[in-house]
Amino acid sequence: MSLSPVYRPDPRLQALGRDFADPVEAADFPETILRFRNQRAAASVGLDDLTDVDWVRHFGRFAPLPDNQPVPLAMRYHGHQFRVYNPDLGDGRGFLFAQLREQGTDRLLDLATKGSGQTPWSRAGDGRLTLKGGVREILAASMLEALGVPTSRAFSLVETGEALTRGDEPSPTRSAVLTRLSHSHIRFGTFQRLAYFDQRDLIVQLVDHVIETYFPWLADAPDRAAALMEATVSASARLLSRWMTAGFVHGVLNTDNMVVTGESFDYGPWRFLPRNDPNFTAAYFDHQGLYSFGRQPEAVFWNLQQLAACLTLVADQAGLLAALNGFSDAYRLALRAAMLDRLAVRSRGADEDVALVNAAFRALAEGGEALRWEPFFFDWFGGETSTARALDGPRADLYRTETFETFRRRLADFEPDRPERLADPMFQRPEPEELIVEEVEALWAPIAESDDWGPLTEKLGRIEAARLAYALGQNGDKNAAP
Repeated sequence: MSLSPVYRPDPRLQALGRDFADPVEAADFPETILRFRNQRAAASVGLDDLTDVDWVRHFGRFAPLPDNQPVPLAMRYHGHQFRVYNPDLGDGRGFLFAQLREQGTDRLLDLATKGSGQTPWSRAGDGRLTLKGGVREILAASMLEALGVPTSRAFSLVETGEALTRGDEPSPTRSAVLTRLSHSHIRFGTFQRLAYFDQRDLIVQLVDHVIETYFPWLADAPDRAAALMEATVSASARLLSRWMTAGFVHGVLNTDNMVVTGESFDYGPWRFLPRNDPNFTAAYFDHQGLYSFGRQPEAVFWNLQQLAACLTLVADQAGLLAALNGFSDAYRLALRAAMLDRLAVRSRGADEDVALVNAAFRALAEGGEALRWEPFFFDWFGGETSTARALDGPRADLYRTETFETFRRRLADFEPDRPERLADPMFQRPEPEELIVEEVEALWAPIAESDDWGPLTEKLGRIEAARLAYALGQNGDKNAAP
């Protein structure tokens, strides 16, 4: 087996022991047909030289990677699901397969699965994933990365040859196992489980592990748990800001679906907004709109409160409260940076930046049915530099109305950020790359009907071209001045 010199195994979670995760085995699938391998992600961790045969051996049969975890680990956690506490959670159809270092950043990354079989936490579930669910996660993660959202990356999809019955899609349907590459799987719910059993020593152990592994600059903090809370608040605020400017609705913002490092993962009933709508929901079962687009800030803050409640067992409450009280300011600052990034303009200071952000959201709202979310950012990418392009495009008549007068006037005061990006051929097109639900269904149809993966491959190629053209998220949160 050929491995790149970039490959650096570093299996750290196993040292926490059985209080945190259970050794398990992957299901023995009838078939292992490779459907997707993320070669760019693989190169970042030194696995790009694997042959397809070796790839399937590791990500279809889950033979251990060299010098990595000897066995998969199903992680233990609890969580609030739609604000109802559930002590019967845990990795029910997935596990942590390996941990390794990322080239360039030196971040510790996890290779974890979805649909890899039953575990002690499966309850009545079959531990499997539908092929369509895997395709949807590939699309979501790819589009989010293109739009500058901190996200897990779909790493591998292997079709597994089983017929699954599901109540929310035509059955029987095809099965698959997905592997994702992600920055941590330490969930808010991981802490909730320990708090539920009043295992204070284990909470301290987990806090130490998280700081040493993901936030080493906090190692000398006098109150490590409060310092971790502050870091998680900041990371979560940044993630939220990027969801909101991407027009993304996660759909299931339960506490077990948020990690302390502030990275988005586990895409089930997600949606991208077709148009501005604060009440837009992604999950058909979210009857109260708890996780609607406009309520995502409330949901993230509520989840942070649950994490803080766990940490009160081992931390000074004043420090935790101060961290929570910093959420609003952290979110506002991150939202400003995210909006400037999406519009590709440079900060002019707090007051001017806030006025532009407000004008942009107002324009999106007042554009109504005539304005789709993603084309707005595409048309005005680069600010004033794109005026001629926007006013000569398919939405020119809308942009010339009084509705957009304030936004255009505000935008004209901002200098473009890296305007050379506009030379990319993508910006010569009249329309951007979008990913609304109707297209997802259209991409799945040829796979379901004739095993034609061509349209999906072409779509992923266009998303990758958009990622390169936009080059978002490279300025972090420093694009907005304090």
